Amino acid sequence: MPSLRPSYPLLRSCRYLLFALGTLACAGPAAAQVGLPGLPQLPGGLGVPLPSRLDEGGLRGRLRERWLDVAELPRQVASLDQLRLATVRDLLARHPAQLEADPAGFPMVRREILAWSPSSAGLAAAASAGLALASRQEMPEIGQTLVVLRVPDGVATAAALEALRAADAEGVYDFNHVYTGAGAAAADGRNGGRRGAAEAPAAASGAGSGVRIGLVDSGIDERHEVFEDARMVRWGCDGASVPAPHGTAVAALLVGKSARFSGAAPGARLYAADIYCDQAAGGSASRIVQALAWLAREQVGVINISLVGPANRALGNTVAALVARGHLLVAAVGNDGPNAPPLYPASYPGVVGVSAVDPKRRPLPEAARGPQVMFAAPGSQMAAAAIGKPPYKLVRGTSFASPLVAALLAPGLPSPSPGQAARTLAALAADAVAAGDGTGRGVVGESLRIPPANFR
Repeated sequence: MPSLRPSYPLLRSCRYLLFALGTLACAGPAAAQVGLPGLPQLPGGLGVPLPSRLDEGGLRGRLRERWLDVAELPRQVASLDQLRLATVRDLLARHPAQLEADPAGFPMVRREILAWSPSSAGLAAAASAGLALASRQEMPEIGQTLVVLRVPDGVATAAALEALRAADAEGVYDFNHVYTGAGAAAADGRNGGRRGAAEAPAAASGAGSGVRIGLVDSGIDERHEVFEDARMVRWGCDGASVPAPHGTAVAALLVGKSARFSGAAPGARLYAADIYCDQAAGGSASRIVQALAWLAREQVGVINISLVGPANRALGNTVAALVARGHLLVAAVGNDGPNAPPLYPASYPGVVGVSAVDPKRRPLPEAARGPQVMFAAPGSQMAAAAIGKPPYKLVRGTSFASPLVAALLAPGLPSPSPGQAARTLAALAADAVAAGDGTGRGVVGESLRIPPANFR
């Protein structure tokens, strides 16, 4: 049985607030042995326990709780950002052989540079600089090639990239950045009981056997009851199944179905790419590019990406190629706070950026703001599938709003088509409920939220 330990970057973000039934809790598996900044004691209200220090057990880490009123979160953006930075520092400290920081502090695969369809002159310049060809991925679906170059020992990756760009000014080169999930993994809670009288929300209109949805995320626990009748096509991990909480929750929100749970598009065929495979360097830009190329080859029209990270030239070019082909890429905008810099791929032109709202249509305090937000959808006080016991837990974050939007778009775009993609987006915008700043064209998918009351 594959290990479920959170050794991949997807679960290593303390900025994502985990919600258990009736109690809100911050999970920070990446913060083991790292002292995180304390947050002020605030009066009253439902609190979020924030970690002082977690043990090496990751998901079993012990919390020294400091309480933060949810209503005060907008005033704590700097603290949220500090938590993210602490998480990145811990990630890098845990995997120094595989990861390093780029000049801006973002994690990347150590000593790797991505080259986008390099010319023979560019490859010659790389060879002259001592860079070795690590891999070459042909992507005929988008007419491009992705090359991974290995930087020799004794040469700084940033210096090698700068020299390569200078030697081949026409080429496209960048770091092999690592991307993380844009929402909380499921939290512990006593919510595994049978459904109450409330019915499951209605599935997305038109969801069924003819609908196909792409997913770029971590692995899925296909043994979970919500996937008993699911139709999945998997990619990654050399065919092995490596379940992870984040991918399981997002997939359930897309196509899951059981007696007490319904995803947004049960019956749809899910094309799921696992880009993590429980590896320290999982979630890299090169893996995302390869996954997107696979989905382009499979002619999947709508693709959900609940991941965030820095701008990357190779990833940006791949996204642009898929958008030009008529795919709809739906991506979470992230949870670094309303004043945080834009995160990617949600902020690339043409991507359907999704924020998250509470049941009162208010943007979550931690959700990103800006022109990259095209729609908002439920992203708190909602249940999703979880690994182990209990089998259903509450989730929070833009990661879990994004799949709802993807499911709503999928019936209108079974295969890529620029014209149909535009019409599908316009139709969803026409159904959106205007809710003010931070929600883009409006809120959609409100009937798809499965509230905790359904599990009492």
